[in-house]
Amino acid sequence: MARVSQEHLDARRRQIMDGAALCFARNGFHATSMQDVLKEVGLSAGAVYRYFRGKEELIGAIVGEVLEWLQATFEAAAQETPPPPPDVLVGRALTQVLAQKQGGGEGEAPYFPRLIVQVWAETLRNEELATLMKQGYAKVRVAWVKIVEGYQAAGMMRDDVPADHVARVMVATAQGFAAQLALFDEVPVEALQDGLRGLMSMGKPS
Repeated sequence: MARVSQEHLDARRRQIMDGAALCFARNGFHATSMQDVLKEVGLSAGAVYRYFRGKEELIGAIVGEVLEWLQATFEAAAQETPPPPPDVLVGRALTQVLAQKQGGGEGEAPYFPRLIVQVWAETLRNEELATLMKQGYAKVRVAWVKIVEGYQAAGMMRDDVPADHVARVMVATAQGFAAQLALFDEVPVEALQDGLRGLMSMGKPS
């Protein structure tokens, strides 16, 4: 029997994760069955269970992958001197995530915002997922702290505000924008970037 290449295994795992994420975003975690996932990806139960034992493992893998990607993106930005300004950096990250997480049909909006809201809801009752989210959030926040410290060192930002406080607000800004995309009409990433530039331009009243 011919050996299955690692490339094939990785592609199959990617297929399952993307299909499951789309199902969770459309119908919610609890309303989605493993049978729904099998139908979405067009695979047998044996093929899917070879990679994931159930929905919990699937959602954990999806969340972990996104958090790792965001952490790597912001850690890379922290190495630049100075780091890209917040409007550029947050806009870049969101644009890339949304481009990767498109909907299942032509013209369908990216499903990532809906997925992340579903994940937040599940986090409130799933201790393992909550732990994963807290650990991932902490790592992303640490990366943002380094970025803010880079701004302060370059004279781009006042240095009398704790970098961790600024980092938390920047993470919250991205989270809030994702919630708007999921709950309300589609808003272009450029609107977030314009808003950040507007806030960054504020000075003391004359």
